[in-house]
Amino acid sequence: MSTSLATYISLPGATAEAFEHWHEVFGGELNLMRYGDTPMEGMPFEPDPQAVAHVTLSLPGGELAGGDVMDDKDYPIRDTAYSLLYTVESPELAQELIDKLISGGGSENMSFEKAPWGDWYGQVFDRFGVMWAFSVESGASGEATG
Repeated sequence: MSTSLATYISLPGATAEAFEHWHEVFGGELNLMRYGDTPMEGMPFEPDPQAVAHVTLSLPGGELAGGDVMDDKDYPIRDTAYSLLYTVESPELAQELIDKLISGGGSENMSFEKAPWGDWYGQVFDRFGVMWAFSVESGASGEATG
């Protein structure tokens, strides 16, 4: 196996819904395993069998991984310094993905447009509070419409 790095996201009870939504928006390959799908003996805690033990979404250019939060701590998601930056080939594709996230209950944080540095850039919060930043290099063809 080669070395890789994936972003890991834990959501409080909404991980399956989030990853299924992202799969609808971005496509890719989704693999989801619940605790009830695994042997529970020897676990140091008693998880809900429906809770997500591990999930991956393989996309062109990278992978997202995650699992349900297993404690009662409040982990802030929205309005933090964290975001996912997705660089795609064209402004049209970026705008299409942004539109899907917004129509799925998200909200625009920064309009997708030509940035002062010449590339296309914009930000959306999805309905789970995760910020998605989209970037397209200035040499990409096409015009985004939104």
